[in-house]
Amino acid sequence: MNASSPAIPPVLDVWCELQCTDCRRAQDDLRALRERYGDALEIRWRHFPLEKHKHAFAAAQAAEEAYVQGRGDTFVAAVLERAEELGGRGEELLLEVAAEVGVDPDEVATSLVDGRHLLVVDADQAEGQAIGVTGTPTYVIDGERMDGGKSQEGLRERIEEIADRLLGRARS
Repeated sequence: MNASSPAIPPVLDVWCELQCTDCRRAQDDLRALRERYGDALEIRWRHFPLEKHKHAFAAAQAAEEAYVQGRGDTFVAAVLERAEELGGRGEELLLEVAAEVGVDPDEVATSLVDGRHLLVVDADQAEGQAIGVTGTPTYVIDGERMDGGKSQEGLRERIEEIADRLLGRARS
């Protein structure tokens, strides 16, 4: 097997929450990373709803339902674009965005009532806390944790350095 194409792609875990404007700004870097690496780098959205944002936990559950319906990334991006509005409108906004992006809003509403995605959200948050995540966005690749809530400056470049090393690529 070629050293430059590992059987299992390296993973970038991104702890975020949907009421966080810093996470909205991080979307540009994540898009650039997806364009650069495609399937060679697995980017995983991880939930880390912050207590200071009263609708973040419901938004995380709604995002999980959107992922089940195959529209998770689109839903997440659309909600992040309206992060400030989420603070005032909460569940109403989540259902509105779901309908706009092709996610069944009735199923989202039901999932918020029956709690079918609680365990996923709780597990992400617990794992994040266990490795020292305190704010959002936080990135972890190859065991290195980077806090994007303090500053996004230079983070994408650092992630690319690590990903290139893991993939056996020369820096460009």
